[in-house]
Amino acid sequence: MSGEKSGRQPGAGSAQQDGPEAGPGDGAPVQRGDQAFRRRGLLGRWPEMTYGGALSFLRRNYSRDAAGADVVVSGVPFDNAVTFRPGCRLGPQAIRAASVQLAELKAFPFGFDPFETLSVIDWGDVHLDPHRPETVLPAIEAHAAEILAAGARMLTFGGDHSISYPLLRAHAAVHGPVALLQVDAHCDTWPDDGARMDHGTMFARAAAEGIIDVERSVQLGLRSFNDRDHGFEILTAPWIHRNGIAAALEVVRARVGAAPLYLSFDVDGLDPAFAPGTGTPVAGGLASWQALELVRGLAGLKLIGMDVVEVSPPWDHAEITALAAATVAHDWLCLLAEERGARRVGVGRL
Repeated sequence: MSGEKSGRQPGAGSAQQDGPEAGPGDGAPVQRGDQAFRRRGLLGRWPEMTYGGALSFLRRNYSRDAAGADVVVSGVPFDNAVTFRPGCRLGPQAIRAASVQLAELKAFPFGFDPFETLSVIDWGDVHLDPHRPETVLPAIEAHAAEILAAGARMLTFGGDHSISYPLLRAHAAVHGPVALLQVDAHCDTWPDDGARMDHGTMFARAAAEGIIDVERSVQLGLRSFNDRDHGFEILTAPWIHRNGIAAALEVVRARVGAAPLYLSFDVDGLDPAFAPGTGTPVAGGLASWQALELVRGLAGLKLIGMDVVEVSPPWDHAEITALAAATVAHDWLCLLAEERGARRVGVGRL
């Protein structure tokens, strides 16, 4: 559906955007299409063809100017640190493409347009030189430091999970040691030598360096074994299946408290039935509905940043992994919109 039917109108402020086009029969100015590079303001939206147009995340402006932006979306197309199937360097493109339908209606189940109150830009992708691997992690950290210095929060798309380490370093430089909520099939705390580039060891390094406050941190959805817990609270996938989402959120809220919370969402935390497009799939994981309920349940916590990683389009089917990734990211943005004054409107039994 094109998003031009009744009720799918631009958000507040869109009438002051780029030059008018012919309206739907009454001559009124209506903006249509390619708002990612045509819209001048940061709030509001207008109709797009879901199957056409510029594919920024949720059709937000492509921009390298973070002034006035509440959130900066960016991609890190890097997968040299994978240990099994490659391909997640293509993840940022896939997540953007999968976001088109999320940008045409008010957000479910929130009942509001998050972009009436939350200003979001899409920075594009970090430029990396994969042929000089020693430059990759410093480049990601410098990119994050630049955005955080502008006062914006970050929503970052990987790429493999190793990108979380330089992102956490940049956030800790601003906030001090952060609470980490890690949704994942794997602990990613296997033995680390302080130098290796490995998507299975970076949280052990982050904990050792003190940029993660492990006493405030939770690993959620795990279903692989490590002899050490490194001080994290671990809620395995079987525990969540038995005890439910409400119980998991109770643990998370008690553990995190008022600490600055960074959410790192590895799509392999989902069961392969819901996220086949990833490099290290593990059976027995979360359903997409469980993951969405978990993210939506973080309202009111001190949310400082999020990454969504390990989406590998070559292994995906019908974009279902990319769609799950785009939706959890979209719902995290809705929580930030609520912080900015958006109010939920319920229709039906929610």
